[in-house]
Amino acid sequence: MATYVGKNGAVYNGANAVAEIKDWSLETTSEVVTDTVMGDSWVSNKPTLKSWTSSFNAIWDDADTNGQLTLVEGAEITVNLYPTGKTSGEVEWAGACIVTSVSKSASVDGLVEASFSVTGNGALTTGTVS
Repeated sequence: MATYVGKNGAVYNGANAVAEIKDWSLETTSEVVTDTVMGDSWVSNKPTLKSWTSSFNAIWDDADTNGQLTLVEGAEITVNLYPTGKTSGEVEWAGACIVTSVSKSASVDGLVEASFSVTGNGALTTGTVS
């Protein structure tokens, strides 16, 4: 089984890199409905609709006009997530989504940071960087 180092990971808004990314996460889920009937001894379920969300954290960069500054709540974007960088032959996940939250934080002994969350608006695709 292969293992990967995330230090070269990246987040893109369409064709534009989002600057100063520190980390990102991706979660896919499936809704389920119960199909248990009288006489069953155990609950049984069936999968229904799938969904996905992603979040990413960055060092705030107000000069990143094609990346961070486009990520405003309610914006409909296409996000591309690269776990090991945007290198030919590597894995990428991509999908249309809506920016659901943006937050910024600062501390006396740290940098100003920004956090972004998106909710998928349709299918998430798994592909290979070309």
